[in-house]
Amino acid sequence: MAKQTGLTRYTGTMGGVRHFKIKGLQGDFAGMVGGPSGEQIASAPEFERTRENMNEFGGCASAGKSLRVALAAIIKQMSDPQMTGRLTAVMKKINLEDQSESRGYRAILISQQSQYLKGFAFDRNVSFEGIFAAPFTLSGTPERDSGTLTVPAFNPQNLVNAPAGATHFRLIQALACMSDFAYNQTTGTYEPINEELNELSHIAYSDYLELGSAISAAVTVTATLPGSPTLSANESVIQCVGIEFFQQVGSNFYLFNSGNALKIAEVL
Repeated sequence: MAKQTGLTRYTGTMGGVRHFKIKGLQGDFAGMVGGPSGEQIASAPEFERTRENMNEFGGCASAGKSLRVALAAIIKQMSDPQMTGRLTAVMKKINLEDQSESRGYRAILISQQSQYLKGFAFDRNVSFEGIFAAPFTLSGTPERDSGTLTVPAFNPQNLVNAPAGATHFRLIQALACMSDFAYNQTTGTYEPINEELNELSHIAYSDYLELGSAISAAVTVTATLPGSPTLSANESVIQCVGIEFFQQVGSNFYLFNSGNALKIAEVL
């Protein structure tokens, strides 16, 4: 793939060369037009491995989408342009660990390979650890339907790296239930094993906390999945911690579009 460096900018195809942009990257890119037809990829024996990869990739994309849907209320201001692709890549690592099915049909067993998700930063350019340095603990109930973030008393002036102009912040505790995914031979697609509980979520926030004042009491934020669900071994609960910043004007708090952070801290 070539990258244009001159002054001329255009899109489309010219002389067998396709010109395009890539979301999240600066500059103009170009590549040769051509390749196998869709019919060849779908049926030719030499593209069997390609079909297997495409099938599993689609399943990994569906699994990643489930987590994004569950956290949709906060993910927009907490993610970088490549987050979707990075999350799909994590799901692919989980997919590759399955030894029970043949290539092209391997399951996505999040419940068995949760280590790949722990520590995932939704914005790779803004890490939670780099923004919030105060010690904290996470806990969950035995039923895995509730999780709590606890932060002992601390001074934000020393332990919070806030963007310029921010006056307040809130801490976030988010839970998202994710089912393992398996290939359905009838529908020809990857589907959650337990669709009813998949994408079940709850996002909880602390009060608005002043950046310029010491927090004299412990901050506790508890998120609880709605409906008191009974979870099986095929479901995982993704426990996320985050921080978002605000500027107070009068009695209103205005959310910053940047400087916020969210990560997967545990998988229950």
